Amino acid sequence: MKQSVFLLITLVLTFAIAVSIFLFILGDPANFRDGETRQQPINLLGQVYTGGPVVPLLIMLTLMNITITFERLFSLNTAQGKKSLPMFLKAVQQNLKGGKIDDAIKACDAQRGSAANIIREGLERYKQVADNPKLETEKKMAETQRAIEEATSLETPLLERNLVALSTIASIATMLGLLGTTIGMIRAFAALATGGAPDMIQLSIGISEALINTALGLFAAVIGIVMYNVFTTRVDNFTYMIDEASYNVVQILNTRSE
Repeated sequence: MKQSVFLLITLVLTFAIAVSIFLFILGDPANFRDGETRQQPINLLGQVYTGGPVVPLLIMLTLMNITITFERLFSLNTAQGKKSLPMFLKAVQQNLKGGKIDDAIKACDAQRGSAANIIREGLERYKQVADNPKLETEKKMAETQRAIEEATSLETPLLERNLVALSTIASIATMLGLLGTTIGMIRAFAALATGGAPDMIQLSIGISEALINTALGLFAAVIGIVMYNVFTTRVDNFTYMIDEASYNVVQILNTRSE
């Protein structure tokens, strides 16, 4: 639910910003030789404006890429916790080897983040079943492992949030860029098809529209693909560290229970 709200708000805000950029910055009459007519650009801003109505959508997708990138950076940094993750995991393992389960839980509380939450759930479950004489060691470890797996299943979607949006934006940007290119080429051929001499202004605008939309579409798609791969790799590495740490925690507790 929160993810849908975030994406909806991002979509609305970036669309409003993109339209404002298109109309008031790119479409500023000062960027054109003919002023309000906006047919003869004299700089890059005016040139981009001639890309047509698809340009604001491509700007919106680029802004969405940037927004989601910053959101993912903040979220993944928060998920790692306050201190260095390897140092935290080492401290937890040392506490467990010394039988200081409460100290390990306090370390999790101080660290926070996804890894700390997962390990804490496992330790809390172990404390609940450790003194139960009716349960064998194997069942105690199974309960601890189950608690860790449940916590992991809750934390993993938070780490992967909005990654699908990045890949989707990359695909949509490519398609929108192609659409803008097609519209520009239609305009260019229409200028050539006029009776008598071709309308050179409309011909140049059509070609410009095609190339600008191609460039903007590829730019937005490249950002989306690159950031998707970067964050996917970070999440995979992070989850691997969590799995390894959880396994070590279970093994240490199992050794002490025997």
